[in-house]
Amino acid sequence: MVFSVASPLLDGCVLALIDQGDTYGYALTQGIQQWLEISESTLYPILRRLQQQGALQTYDKPFQGRNRRYYAITPVGKVLLKAYRDEWHSYRKKIEALLFGAEGEMLDE
Repeated sequence: MVFSVASPLLDGCVLALIDQGDTYGYALTQGIQQWLEISESTLYPILRRLQQQGALQTYDKPFQGRNRRYYAITPVGKVLLKAYRDEWHSYRKKIEALLFGAEGEMLDE
């Protein structure tokens, strides 16, 4: 991957995947790796930060004799995800206009 993914974008991607359904860390890592190059060591600090912000909550569920920690998006997380999505739409339009020379397609902001 040529372009690096900044922290806020990773936060938005994590929230978007968890918004599709509660999940545990390994499954989340596998889901994100379908789209982005990310390691578990990168993912867990993001999960902790989002949890501290109140965007995620956790619960444990038994699986094969041990507990698995699941992550669920909260109402605060849904608001944050909407803000990330809105910002992404605006940012994407600006970058595409710059890269591809789409004159006149930029929004006045």
